[in-house]
Amino acid sequence: MPKYIVWGSYCKDVLEKRAPYRQAHLDGLAKQKESGVLITIGPTKDVTKVFGIYEAEDETTIRNLIESDPYWLNGIWTEYEVKEWIQAF
Repeated sequence: MPKYIVWGSYCKDVLEKRAPYRQAHLDGLAKQKESGVLITIGPTKDVTKVFGIYEAEDETTIRNLIESDPYWLNGIWTEYEVKEWIQAF
């Protein structure tokens, strides 16, 4: 199954703005992880970018997951890019 990397950006003042949506966001990610579609995801140390690795049938599946996440729906994630990834090692 194809793997995909995701790079995205956070809004300004993310630590304050994400608070009302954080638990729903984390719960959704936990479900994705349990299902096997999410391999890993997390912010950069400065909390300006998010990076994730997914495994799914197609890119549309990944985009649907991102765009239904509370962080996307509430403007915490402000942009993202999905690229199919070839894991060399």
